[in-house]
Amino acid sequence: MAQHSPPLTGITVIALEHAIAAPLATRQLAELGARVIKIERTDGGDFARHYDSRARGLSSHFVWTNRSKESLTLDLKQAAGLNVLNTLLSTADVFIQNLAPGAATKMGLDKQTLAVRNPKLIVCDISGYGSSGPHSSRKAYDLLIQAEAGFLGITGNQAQGAKSGISIADIAAGTQAHAAILAALIQRGKTGLGSHIEISMLEAMTEWMGYPLYYSLDEAAQPARTGTDHATIYPYGCFRTGGDFEASAGEVMIGIQNQREWEKFCRNVLGDEKLIAAPEYANNSDRSQNRESLRVIIEEKFRGLRAEEVIEALEVCGIACAKANSIAELWQHPQLRALNRFIEVETEAGILEALEPPARSDSFKASVTKEPALGENSRAILEELGYTGKEIDVLAAARVI
Repeated sequence: MAQHSPPLTGITVIALEHAIAAPLATRQLAELGARVIKIERTDGGDFARHYDSRARGLSSHFVWTNRSKESLTLDLKQAAGLNVLNTLLSTADVFIQNLAPGAATKMGLDKQTLAVRNPKLIVCDISGYGSSGPHSSRKAYDLLIQAEAGFLGITGNQAQGAKSGISIADIAAGTQAHAAILAALIQRGKTGLGSHIEISMLEAMTEWMGYPLYYSLDEAAQPARTGTDHATIYPYGCFRTGGDFEASAGEVMIGIQNQREWEKFCRNVLGDEKLIAAPEYANNSDRSQNRESLRVIIEEKFRGLRAEEVIEALEVCGIACAKANSIAELWQHPQLRALNRFIEVETEAGILEALEPPARSDSFKASVTKEPALGENSRAILEELGYTGKEIDVLAAARVI
C-alpha cells in the first residue's frame, strides 16, 4: 500500500505538561504526526528531566515520554510569557495540561476562557481526582493513585501489597487522554467546534480495575494477593529452575488453563502421572487451594533444569509459557529484534535506542524524531509568531524564556 503522511499532520498541540501522564499522551500524538510544543519552566523545565540520570546522563522517564516534541521555555508568572502562550493557543488545535489543581484556571487557561478566543480548540485537563468532589484539591502522584484505586490490595503477597514496577496510573491516564483527544478531533470534523475533556488518574486507574471490582461485587472477598501467581488458576505463575535455584538459571512463567493441559504437564513435563489422580490436585480448585505443596513438587522437578530446557518441554506439549526476563534480556529480546522494533533517536546525550510505536500501519510511518533539550526550540517558535531577534533578546534577558 502507498505510504501517506501521518494522520495528524497539520495538527498543533500545545502541552503545558510535566511528569508522565500528559507527556505520554502527547508523545503518542506526536508519533501520529502532530506538532507538539511542550511548554516548560525556565528554571529547570519538566520535573521529569531530573527524576534520574540513568539514560547516559538523561532522565529515563523524560527520554521515554518526550521524543518527537519541541521545547519552549516560558515563565508564565510574567505577563509576557503568558502572552506568548495565549498567542500559540489562539491558532492551536489541542491544549493539554496536567498542572496542580486550579493552576490553569488561575492563569485564564480554563475551557470557558479559551473557547472565546479559539472556538475550535480542544482542551484536555488531566488531574489526580477530577475537578469536583471531596478529593478534587488533593495532590496526586502515581503511587498515591495506585493506593486509592485499590491496586495495592490485589498485588504483592499475603504479607504486604506491592506497587506496580511502572507508573501504571500515569500510563492509564495518558492512554485515555490520547484516545479521547483523537475522538475529539474526529468530532470537531463533524461539528466544527472544539470540546473539553476531563480525565482523572483515579478514574483511569479504576477503569483498569474492572475485573477485581466485579469479582468483589456485593461485598464479596476481593482477589487474594498471590505474588506472581494467578489468583484463581493454578499452576499459573512463576517457578524457579536450576540446581540451587541460582539466579542465572532463570524463572519460567507457566500458564496451565485447563484439565487437559494439567494432565499433559504431569505426564510429559513432570514425568509423574500419579499427580493426575491425586485428590488434592484433582481439579483447578483443588490445585489452587493446595498451591504451596504443588509448588514444592514442581520446583523440585525443575531443580536440574535451566529455564530454556523447561520452556522447550512445555512448548512440545503445547502449554503456554514464558521466560521471566530481566530488563537487560528485554533489550535483547529475540522476538522484538526479529520484528525490527528498535530504532535510533537523537538526544542531548547522543543517539539512543528506542522502541517504535507498537501499532504499525501499512499506510503511514510513525513520526519519531529527536528528544528536545530544554528550551531548544524557543527562539525558532517565537520567530514564527513574528517576534524580532531584538524582541526575543529582551525576553531572554528578562528570563521570560
